Amino acid sequence: MKLLSFAADGKEFFGAVSGDGVVTLNDRVGQPSLRAALAAGAMAAMRKAVQAAKPDRKLADIKFLPVIPQPGKILCAGVNYRSHAAEVGRELPKQPSMFIRLTDTLVGHDGAMVRPGVSDNFDYEGELALVIGKGGRHIKAEQALDHVAGYTILVDGSVRDYQKFSVTSGKNFPGTGPLGPWLVTADDISDPGKLTLTTRLNGQQVQHSGTDKLIYAIPQIVAFCSDFTALSPGDVIATGTPEGVGHSRKPPLWMKPGDVLEVEITGIGTLRAHIVDERP
Repeated sequence: MKLLSFAADGKEFFGAVSGDGVVTLNDRVGQPSLRAALAAGAMAAMRKAVQAAKPDRKLADIKFLPVIPQPGKILCAGVNYRSHAAEVGRELPKQPSMFIRLTDTLVGHDGAMVRPGVSDNFDYEGELALVIGKGGRHIKAEQALDHVAGYTILVDGSVRDYQKFSVTSGKNFPGTGPLGPWLVTADDISDPGKLTLTTRLNGQQVQHSGTDKLIYAIPQIVAFCSDFTALSPGDVIATGTPEGVGHSRKPPLWMKPGDVLEVEITGIGTLRAHIVDERP
């Protein structure tokens, strides 16, 4: 099942993809948002509602929102592929190296990804992300996948000159984190460690890797995060990016207005973003 958040008719909704359409779920499961539906444990109710209903909107007619528009937490793993650690000259982390994104960084599928006015060092990082379905603290790695509602894609847009002196600033400019296009529920992805990630800039492949190349796999990341913070339904955890990022190329490959960035992950789909300049 593919779950998504979207805007239509001036309002925000959530629903499920059905063919080339959407089954809107707010009224059918009595919840205001996908995050609320996950918190209410409404996965079975959503699945039942989708099976019993026909699409009420066309995908072509909606505006995609970030799959979870207002997650409580966005936790991101840094330097979590050996190939990426090698290209940026970093030692392998002794444990998952996590940083935090803010909610106003998020962008929906096919939306505008904003290059900030203070820098042209605007870089891409395609990543597999997960959404927590069942919260918890001190989750054991062996039980971690039971806490995952499903999987999606995140672009960890990075402003590299700011990142050099502050990871927090380099990763938190508004409109730099596309998330989507939808959430593929965990029952449809039997092993998140057997997916393939491909990033394309203007149609040219710039990243390509299997998710089996992660240094710390999803169960380890979830367990680690739950040790330092309580995880809640709707929280987003990004797992890191493979090699091929722009700042490691010679010369560097920075994103610029007019560019189109796509991140495709097998079993999930393709997340697309259109690069624009920040408005004065």
